[in-house]
Amino acid sequence: MDYFSRGDKEKARQFFSEIKAGEEEVDKARRLVSQELAEIGAILISREDFLRFTNLTSEIADFSEGIAFRIVEIMEHNWNVSSDIKKDLLKLSEAVFDTVLRLRETMMVLAYGPGKAMEKAKDVEIAERVVDEIYRDLEIKLLSSKLDFPAMILLRDVLQLLEDSADKAEDAADAARILSLIM
Repeated sequence: MDYFSRGDKEKARQFFSEIKAGEEEVDKARRLVSQELAEIGAILISREDFLRFTNLTSEIADFSEGIAFRIVEIMEHNWNVSSDIKKDLLKLSEAVFDTVLRLRETMMVLAYGPGKAMEKAKDVEIAERVVDEIYRDLEIKLLSSKLDFPAMILLRDVLQLLEDSADKAEDAADAARILSLIM
């Protein structure tokens, strides 16, 4: 979003390539976790909870790739997007990033017991609510703008994918809560 708001097509294309490569790494890691769980699964009671957590978090990577693709396409087609909408998109993406960082913190404290994990998972919920507020305001602003229809459709998809990313982070935090109870 930062490159989009600055109009830097080349950096946006480059970052899109990095996101695609990162998504492939996430898929490899998810498959590795699945394989490991299958191998030790008989002795691990909570394997389904681990799988649920890894699947939810990998969906965020999928959404990120979709967001980056749409942003690059808007830039490639030179569709004019107001600086006001770009600024709000940046704000929304930063709020989503904050939500995902809070999810990461939740994951990092799983070994410290349920109390700490529950506290961090609550932070994810709070951050997700901030995303919801920004998303709703920006959705109405976007729909009432004078954008070209193709750009509006792609930006609407971007908004939805950003909001879905925050929702998945919240779902993954719920899965982490369950994991914390059995670790």
